[in-house]
Amino acid sequence: MKKILLLIILILSFLYPAITYAQEVDEENFQQEIRHEAVVTRIEEDMQMDIAPGVTQPMQEAEVEIKSGDSKGEKVLAEMGGLIVSNEKQKVNVGDNVLISHIKGIDGNDQYLISDFKRTGSLLILGIAFLIAVIIVGKFRGLSSFFGLIISLLTLIKFIIPQIVSGASPVMTAIIGSFFILTTTLYLAHGISRKTTAAVAGTFISLVITSALAYVFVNFAKLSGFGSEEAGFLSMFPGMQINLQGILLAGIIIGVLGVLDDITVSQSACVFELHDANKSLSFSELYKRGMRVGQDHIASLVNTLVLAYAGASLPLLLLFVLSGGEPVSQLINREMIANELVRTLVGSLGLVSAVPITTMLAASFAKTRSS
Repeated sequence: MKKILLLIILILSFLYPAITYAQEVDEENFQQEIRHEAVVTRIEEDMQMDIAPGVTQPMQEAEVEIKSGDSKGEKVLAEMGGLIVSNEKQKVNVGDNVLISHIKGIDGNDQYLISDFKRTGSLLILGIAFLIAVIIVGKFRGLSSFFGLIISLLTLIKFIIPQIVSGASPVMTAIIGSFFILTTTLYLAHGISRKTTAAVAGTFISLVITSALAYVFVNFAKLSGFGSEEAGFLSMFPGMQINLQGILLAGIIIGVLGVLDDITVSQSACVFELHDANKSLSFSELYKRGMRVGQDHIASLVNTLVLAYAGASLPLLLLFVLSGGEPVSQLINREMIANELVRTLVGSLGLVSAVPITTMLAASFAKTRSS
């Protein structure tokens, strides 16, 4: 318990002074609009507007009461769906908590747009439900895992993203941040032991291999990092120089980390259980038996990774199918699709490498412990 408390203190001391330069970069360039929280008090207009031949979308004009900022208490008219693409699910009703964008016109005519619903309340309820379930089922280990989740998010928000925005190498930043995440979260969730150390070492070695493969194949496939709409928006931010290809590489590294630590922990635990059940097993026997389990694990986890990426890219895949008639050879050649293929295949290679590496390390640590 003392070791875990000490580890938490060290984590917090690391995160507190994390570089925040990126959040201070020429703030005026980013302040394109003022955002307020508001509540819908009345629907003034609710109609369908034509945006293309045979295609319509909802458009509303609503009275909202501002609930934040210097304008708190003011009632203004805000528009939903007039300037941006919308659908029926985005329509607002009286009493809805929303976010509005206040756009100040150079001619003095201010415009208010309903940009989104306010979801913090529902997300908080979901987070509390998740925490309760984790504690009930996992008890102290579940609570430790939850702390690990917080650490992962804080490292991403307070270290990885600010470093990248401030001009640091996305790949090196992702590797350093990932190493910090995996060491702290695995030791918090599974305790300080040889079994956990084998998993940490196996994960880090596999992560380095994945990073090298990602670098080689992203360059070999001539992927620029401009394969998504979000990347295009990033390139247009004034006063910023972001390496979009590096962002793609960093995304591959971070994305595979969550699956890697699962497979390495399972492999390490399997080998140590085999050793505890029969301490007469040699290093070679431990490795062979652990690999038999690992082979089944690889089959399921590679499929998991493919489906996870496919699910995240489902709207993109549907768009290409509905656009009609493009041959598969041309479809997979598009950078948006090639990005996901490289991400999936490189991540899968990292998973495959993690099994023999972690099994070998765990067998070695288990035999060292018993000697």
